[in-house]
Parts: sequence; C-alpha cells; structure tokens
Amino acid sequence: MINFNGNIVEQNDNILTQNRAFLYGDGVFETLKIVNNKILFLEDHYFRLMASMRVVRMEIPMNFTMEFLEEQVLSLVQQNGISASARARITVFRNDGGLYLPKTNEVSYLIHATPLENVVYALKSGEYEVDLYKDFYVTKQLLSSIKTTNKMINVTGSVFAHENGLANCLLINDTKNVVEGLQGNLFMVVGKKLITPPISEGCLNGVMRKQILALAKKVEGIEVHEEIISPFDLQKADELFLTNVIMGIQPITKYRKKEFTSNLAHLLLQKLNESISEN
Repeated sequence: MINFNGNIVEQNDNILTQNRAFLYGDGVFETLKIVNNKILFLEDHYFRLMASMRVVRMEIPMNFTMEFLEEQVLSLVQQNGISASARARITVFRNDGGLYLPKTNEVSYLIHATPLENVVYALKSGEYEVDLYKDFYVTKQLLSSIKTTNKMINVTGSVFAHENGLANCLLINDTKNVVEGLQGNLFMVVGKKLITPPISEGCLNGVMRKQILALAKKVEGIEVHEEIISPFDLQKADELFLTNVIMGIQPITKYRKKEFTSNLAHLLLQKLNESISEN
C-alpha cells in the first residue's frame, strides 16, 4: 500500500512508485516538430537520442531504428488528427527496479503530442525581455549537452522569470559565462559576427542550433563563431536571439537597459523556412 495525496491505495494503482524517470530523473527525451506529416530534422533528433542513451548507459533496443521511431510518432499524431502541425515528445526511461543502481539497463518509452498553431516558423512580435538567472549554474560537462529528465534549473528559472515579468532567462555556467536560454540556444550578433557558445561551455547540443549555424555560414558578409560569451558581452551586442525546434528563432528585444534589433534573425528565419520547404 502507498499514500497518494492522503489516500491509502494499492501500490499498483500508481505507476509512479517505481518509475525511474520520476524517482531519479533517469530518462532522456527529444522534442520534435511535425509539419505536414513529416518530422523536421528527423536524422539529427534520432542520432542525438541514441547518443544520449549511450551517455547514460541505457540499453538501446534492437527495434529502435530511425524508421521505427518515425512510425511511432507519426501514427500518434495521425490518430490525434494533428499531423499538419504538432509538437511531440519522446521520453525514454530505464525500466523499474533498483535504487540509484538500476536492476536493468533496459528501457521503455512514452510519446505524447499536442497541436501547434503555425505550420511555418514565424517571429513573435512584441517585447521579449530577458535577464540572467543566477540562483543555480549549468555545469560544463557532457550531461549538460543532452536532454535528460532532470531539468530543475530550467524549471526554477522559469518560475523566476514569471515572478519578475520576464519572457525568459539566460543561464550561466560554473565559470560565470552565459550558456543558453531556459528553452533554447543563445546567439549573439556583434557587427558582422554571429556568435554562439561552444558545446564545451555546457550548452545543449541543440538541433536548431545546428541548422542556424549551417544557414548563417551561407549568408554573405557574416562571420560565424563558437566563442565564450560573458555577461558583459551581452551589453555590446546588436542582436540576441534564442533558437529551438518548436519556435525556430525568438529575438530578444531587451536585456536590462539594452535594446536590440532583429535584422539577422529575420533573414535566418526566412532561410530556415525556405530550407524546410525545399526538403
């Protein structure tokens, strides 16, 4: 028997009592965007998920091919009638059993999906103000570069942003350099330079980050760099923007007293939509 919210019930009535993702954050995940019954950047998502499972020493099932996972996701969004534009999440977690030391490295998975309003990527209008979140730091290690089910820094940072009327917060690492936003990778434009922190700084190895870097390298006159960004550097920027596969590109309009333009963000978003329509 267990106590769940004051009620004594059978343990088997609540699947969370043994779920390792719930108990220990022993899980990894991918968030996907589906457009017209197609998963965007499928190969990048698949190989990142496989790499994440290897990093945390999960056993990859023989049937976990890219085609299998694609079929599982698309069958769900089709069943839900949202295949025109949807967000889906694949969560992979180690099977029940054990304490910190698991009894098995075999896994189960859960996929859920919700509809999205826009088929193409679009810049959101209006003010988008950010500030630094300093209560906790991102560590410069391999675990920080993958998506695990332990996201307490992002959760508490989101609460902080909400309490302070901010659209988002920027995370810093244990050497006090700026790493990323709560929900995406950070890019900074200074003159003709587009800069994003290297993965070694502890930022997520983002799928959209990879697309933006590739697109920006084709823009004439733009120099693309992976460099450390300090909080002081933000004040010198002409543009700041965040990226992830769901929103695409989100320009930051204000950081403290500094306001920013979004010229390159507009151009890159246009090229992003063009690249998707061509594939």
